Amino acid sequence: MELQRLPDAELEVMLIIWESGQSVNSEYLMNKLQVIKNWKRTTLLKLLERLCARGYLSCDRSSKVNLYSPLVSEKDYLEYESKSFIKRLHHGSLRSLVASLYDGNAISKEDLKEIEDMIKEVK
Repeated sequence: MELQRLPDAELEVMLIIWESGQSVNSEYLMNKLQVIKNWKRTTLLKLLERLCARGYLSCDRSSKVNLYSPLVSEKDYLEYESKSFIKRLHHGSLRSLVASLYDGNAISKEDLKEIEDMIKEVK
């Protein structure tokens, strides 16, 4: 399956499912979302339907309550989204991304040192 960028609302649902570490039902999701969103149940069900159709979730309908499980791992999605972000906004240049973060004071010298240490570990 080829991954696609998720709209923000669908991503919020996926983040909650990934965080749970298990299959969840819509009631569980509504409880979690009520803290941050004022969505109606129909909105959530529509988003879950879309995520299933796109191949991000499976839905087990064998019991009274539908259980949703991720088919795409958070790690795989983050890798896809990170590569896509760098390609779209920085023309594939990691150097451009780091420079813009540093120039915009979003990354510190300590962060750069951490990145440098990580690169040394990988080598």
